[in-house]
Amino acid sequence: MIQFNTTIEKFGELGEKTGWTYILIPEALAQELKPGNKKSFRVKGKLDGWTFKQLALIPMGEGDFILALNAEIRKQIKKNKGAKLSVQMAVDQSEIELSPDLMECLEDDPAAKAYFNKIPGSHQKYYSRWIESAKTDETKARRIALALRALGRQMDYGSMIREDKAEREKLK
Repeated sequence: MIQFNTTIEKFGELGEKTGWTYILIPEALAQELKPGNKKSFRVKGKLDGWTFKQLALIPMGEGDFILALNAEIRKQIKKNKGAKLSVQMAVDQSEIELSPDLMECLEDDPAAKAYFNKIPGSHQKYYSRWIESAKTDETKARRIALALRALGRQMDYGSMIREDKAEREKLK
């Protein structure tokens, strides 16, 4: 377990990370968590008083890592760029929790299941969280159908979302 205080930062122009809000985990602290590691890994802990689990530390080169703070996390901690933050974290080795409904439906679609099993756990989690965040059974069923179709076509989550948005725009 490491503990430190930091300031929330935000990327300007940095390729795919443009606009991301994050905290920096310097190399020395990252090495305390996972000595010798240079790849992304999952952590659990607290940001101020808010408890989190299964968040990814992303390598930034030179041994430093970042923890991205998406809108949901910023809402929970009630802080944005420039705010001070108290951090506690440890390596999280728990299994990624995936949507039981999605997993059940993947059993009936071998091509989609094969591709789903090949993608990184973080990408599996994108699909799963999106499905589980549906507010109605109808929306959940539609999302599962979209996911199965996309996975069967070996599409990543972002491509699926963009294609669905474009198709919805055509219907307007």
